[in-house]
Amino acid sequence: MKTILVVDDEPGIVQIARDYLDRAGFRVLTADDGPGALRLARTEHPHLLVLDLMLPGMDGLDVTRALRQDQATRKLPIIMLTARVEEADRLIGLELGADDYMTKPFSPRELVARVRAVLRRTEDTPPPAALIQIGALSIDLERRVVRRNGIAIELTATEFDLLAVLAREPGRPFTRSQLLDIVFDLTYAGYDRTVDAHIKNLRRKIQPDPAGLQYIVTVYGVGYKCLEL
Repeated sequence: MKTILVVDDEPGIVQIARDYLDRAGFRVLTADDGPGALRLARTEHPHLLVLDLMLPGMDGLDVTRALRQDQATRKLPIIMLTARVEEADRLIGLELGADDYMTKPFSPRELVARVRAVLRRTEDTPPPAALIQIGALSIDLERRVVRRNGIAIELTATEFDLLAVLAREPGRPFTRSQLLDIVFDLTYAGYDRTVDAHIKNLRRKIQPDPAGLQYIVTVYGVGYKCLEL
């Protein structure tokens, strides 16, 4: 049974999330502040964290930042909840490493669907095959490991999936909508900037020298493609 940690300071939201996730077959833990979220994430090792942005003691962005800096929790999938509608808040969360986000009020059924989708992305193992080599970058699809010049690069599950989709078909442009559909397993109306935020993180990790070889190329007016060598 998968364990989901739900963190929100609104008891009604926590209760409805707990009820629906419990009915869906998940074990549910809850916390109502940032320090409690960190403590449970580090001691209970949940499979996924549903995290409110606005929390007492320590907000969701600080919690995400702390988790991503800790070796034991840096790959914990995170779905961020926010009552804010500003795009900047959403993108900051994604840039810090959140895998998905939902704006409150939200459908509890959609929350369950998002949880399942993120868990699938985290757990799916591509068929054995494969090692893709692009310049100094090697992508092991079976082990989900990326190396540059032999040195492993830490990627989130979403970042790896984006890179794998692009690298499997180098030179082929993918629209943002296609990447949302393939990688996120859900239809996002108007959420193209979600892809941009994850691509920005991915580029920063795999091509730290902006003047060097660009593994992911922007196709203006279309989307992105992987460099074809």
